[in-house]
Amino acid sequence: MEDYRGNDREEIFSKRVKAGKRTYFFDVKATKSNDYYLTITESKRRLKDDSFVFEKHKIFLYKEDFGKFIEALQEAVDHVKTDLLPDFDFSQFDNDDSQSEFDDELKWE
Repeated sequence: MEDYRGNDREEIFSKRVKAGKRTYFFDVKATKSNDYYLTITESKRRLKDDSFVFEKHKIFLYKEDFGKFIEALQEAVDHVKTDLLPDFDFSQFDNDDSQSEFDDELKWE
């Protein structure tokens, strides 16, 4: 996975999460000095002209921010589940391993 512009690094671990029309990628990468960071990428398939393109948004998360990020994410999710939608059954979304015919097209580089 080489990006010839020099701003992409070796991928150590990757996890894909399908979520309806979106797919999220959690990729652990290494810097030149063997430090590690996480990229979180949202990919959405869009129709453009007569073909499909993938719109991507990426977040870079560095090790010193892991704890703060997880804590804030958990707090936000808990707020939605507990305060905003206390009667909603979120378990209906668990274990959704549906496969898409476009799975192979989603990973890039």
